[in-house]
Amino acid sequence: MSGKCTTLKIAGRSYACKAVAYAHNEAGRVSFAVAIEDPADDGHVVSFSGEKGKRFDDNSYELPIDRMLLNSKHRPKVHGLPVPAEEASTGICRQFGNFAARRVSSVTCTATDSRGQSYELLFVSDGSPIGVRRVRQSVSRVDRRPV
Repeated sequence: MSGKCTTLKIAGRSYACKAVAYAHNEAGRVSFAVAIEDPADDGHVVSFSGEKGKRFDDNSYELPIDRMLLNSKHRPKVHGLPVPAEEASTGICRQFGNFAARRVSSVTCTATDSRGQSYELLFVSDGSPIGVRRVRQSVSRVDRRPV
């Protein structure tokens, strides 16, 4: 989604963001991933994650948040990709826009993790259509494990 974060706060500290993405995996887990503008860490990403999101009409979607995924260049890697730290959390994300036309107007998220840290996002679209990509997990032919 192209636009800007008018608000991105993590534990009371404000950040700028580079990008916001909506992801849905085959098991049903959904996340709003926010790439943080951090000159010291080009892998700094925070994701509001949950299941059982609900679409109320063609213009609104709500996702209950049950965990925050925290990623940075310092996280351990598996197959070359950093594995995020997971923090049990409660909260909600709301996405608004004309989904049939692939236009999102805004995304708001608020969550609090089990340690009492708060997370807040207000993303406002620039009006461009959203890009959609399908990514499938590949399976190794030798041992049939995901790679």
